Amino acid sequence: MKAVGVLALIVCTAIVIESKVYTRCKLAKIFSRAGLDNYRGFSLGNWICLAYYESHYNTTAQTVLEDGSIDYGIFQINSFTWCRSGKLQQKNHCHVACSALITDDLTDAIICAKKIVKETEGMNYWQGWKKYCEGKDLTEWKKGCEVS
Repeated sequence: MKAVGVLALIVCTAIVIESKVYTRCKLAKIFSRAGLDNYRGFSLGNWICLAYYESHYNTTAQTVLEDGSIDYGIFQINSFTWCRSGKLQQKNHCHVACSALITDDLTDAIICAKKIVKETEGMNYWQGWKKYCEGKDLTEWKKGCEVS
């Protein structure tokens, strides 16, 4: 009986994270308003392409890597260096909880992505960007989208 009570308590207190998958144009608008277009010389198309190949625009995407760290959110930001998930050895350069990177509010993810671009070698941090976006014509990524 105690096991049933404990299980019920766990279920009742669990935080449910509902997956939000943005459309390309909705992200273009959000990214543009957040100042990502031409941030550090990277066009809006770069950011949209990056988000597609890293997470398929899914805010709750998480990827466990071989070293035990986890990539979080729409930009797949790594827990070992950039955010805090509770482990002491993490560097947390973005000064943010990893859980803040997997919400529908992209503010923390965008701030952290800007920091990564500024403090590393631009977008080379992201393998998806290097493989699929770097050096390509990225104008199609924002085609048909109203950005302001």
